[in-house]
Amino acid sequence: MSLVIVQKLSLSYGKKTLFDDSAFSIGPTDRIGLVGANGTGKSTLLKILMGQVQPDSGTQTLRRKATIGYLPQDLQALPEGKLVDAVLSSVPGRDSLDESITAVEAQLSESSDETEQMELAGALAELHEERENFDAHFGPHRAEQILLGLGFTLRDFEKPTVQFSGGWRMRAALAGLLLQDPDLLLLDEPTNHLDLPTLAWFDAFLKRSRKAMVLISHDRGFLNRQINKVISLETEGVRVWSGNYEDYRRQRAEEYERLLAQQEKVQAKREQLQAFINRFRAKASKATQAQSKMKQLEKLETVEVHQERATVSFTFPVVAASGREVVKFHDVRKAFGDNVVYDGLEAQALRGQRIAVVGLNGAGKTTLLKLLAGELEPDRGEITLGHNVVLGYYAQHHADTLNRDNTILDEMRELVPDKPQSFVRSVLGSFLFSGDDVEKRIGVLSGGERARVALAKLLLKPANLLVMDEPTNHLDLDSSEALIEALEGYTGTLMFVSHNRSFLDTLATHLWDVRDRKVVPYPGNLAEYLAHLDAEAAARAKGEDLPAPGAQAAPVVSQKDRKRLEAEARQAKSAKLAPLKKELTKLEARIAELEAAQKEREQQLVDPAFTADFAKSRPVLDAHREAAAELDEALARWEVVSTEVSALS
Repeated sequence: MSLVIVQKLSLSYGKKTLFDDSAFSIGPTDRIGLVGANGTGKSTLLKILMGQVQPDSGTQTLRRKATIGYLPQDLQALPEGKLVDAVLSSVPGRDSLDESITAVEAQLSESSDETEQMELAGALAELHEERENFDAHFGPHRAEQILLGLGFTLRDFEKPTVQFSGGWRMRAALAGLLLQDPDLLLLDEPTNHLDLPTLAWFDAFLKRSRKAMVLISHDRGFLNRQINKVISLETEGVRVWSGNYEDYRRQRAEEYERLLAQQEKVQAKREQLQAFINRFRAKASKATQAQSKMKQLEKLETVEVHQERATVSFTFPVVAASGREVVKFHDVRKAFGDNVVYDGLEAQALRGQRIAVVGLNGAGKTTLLKLLAGELEPDRGEITLGHNVVLGYYAQHHADTLNRDNTILDEMRELVPDKPQSFVRSVLGSFLFSGDDVEKRIGVLSGGERARVALAKLLLKPANLLVMDEPTNHLDLDSSEALIEALEGYTGTLMFVSHNRSFLDTLATHLWDVRDRKVVPYPGNLAEYLAHLDAEAAARAKGEDLPAPGAQAAPVVSQKDRKRLEAEARQAKSAKLAPLKKELTKLEARIAELEAAQKEREQQLVDPAFTADFAKSRPVLDAHREAAAELDEALARWEVVSTEVSALS
């Protein structure tokens, strides 16, 4: 029996139709991933299921006594009072049970009839038993277990909810929802505010649940692990697919190819019949056959290949090489009142590294990026950018960095006033803003649209150090995947904070673990870092020394063998270094030569009298263009060789 049945669902806002006669059902154990581009109505559909939005037409039938729990993407309110009390109050029924117990106790104390007293005593016993069962499932102990799993500490339990930040308040709301254990969970981007340990706990918690769920998430890996069914919002309407997200993508692609082949087959048949009709309809001897062919033509089905929605598609331009040391933190201290976030911070990022900043929520990850981007000033110490470093910053709350009164086009052109409008429009087109869309004001854009504007701004002025704080928040799954793909081809240095495991797994080559008011660098990817955390936990349990970041068990060798191996390693390194250093010297000399020659030509080309004489200026222009191409190639090769030399040194 279905848990929820939706039929003939329709909803429009002005000229925009979100749902048109749509239908689907949710079974008692269905784990559904709700997918679709931003603006297609995913969050709206959850609100319809919850009863917060009324459709224009259609019916929704909920199984008798079934319960629904909903976690919105943006939390509006949380009950006041202590944290544990706020979570407990989210479960309906406790207050009514307590009121019933109080009422029966009052009646029992006033009654003098023995028969009535026996009946009231029996009713009171049943109510107390029901209250005990309620506490076993929804009591303080269970609430505290869930809160601890979501990263709260024992000290947090007695704190008022108003003292928690937005991210922690969202976790408290999630705790209340998990405590309720409803028959159907509606989750809109539930991982947005979870750090890595908490995400792992939540992932496992959901996997253990056998209840029905509808999940919106831009994390492909999380989605694949949790779902067995997909509801997709396509151009042709609401569609239902079996399997996880990968299965859905495969089935969608196979359907497209099948429809395309079927359409081509029908079109070929149509052309064949039309050709016969055109050739023989005027001949009396073939008139009957021509009429038969016309009837066949009329009966031919029309096969429509579904039109796919446009998706974000862009690449980061090749950026100028920076120095080997991109940024250095020295003796940095930062505090907010009594809360000391960093004290004596020392850290260094090198060219080409892709650094994921990880750590518990509240440890200071976003603060670190804000210090680097210049949004915050350190109380002490220095943050130094390396030679030729150009920094680009994508803030977590990107809306705060955009002027709400600007149009999209104005917001972009302010950054590059010297560039033609056609260039700016071409960049915006890659982020799905075209035609009159570019005249929309920032203030009316959705969260996903503002995120795309903020990303587009990064392409206008290429930076060789990208600093990104939760860049996939507010992006749909396709846009998130497009960003990951673009960053895979990015040639600069990347430092980012992200809760998105797919983002971390694909991009991180180094990790900075923010703990104890400092940064512990880890030279490895996310999988290696998580293995290191497991090794730390095992060492603590055994009372052993903690392993160093990136450390591996070293084989036992004799002193003689060790010296031999070290000598061989030095010889091998020298054999590799010598030709590289020689090539580097030649490249640097050639680059200096080309730059000097280009400077001389540029002095000639700024002279109007010289450029007016085409016969004189053309050879200089040609030489300038050829030298510029050679200079770009030399610089690119210099960067590769320099990186290899640095690594070997």
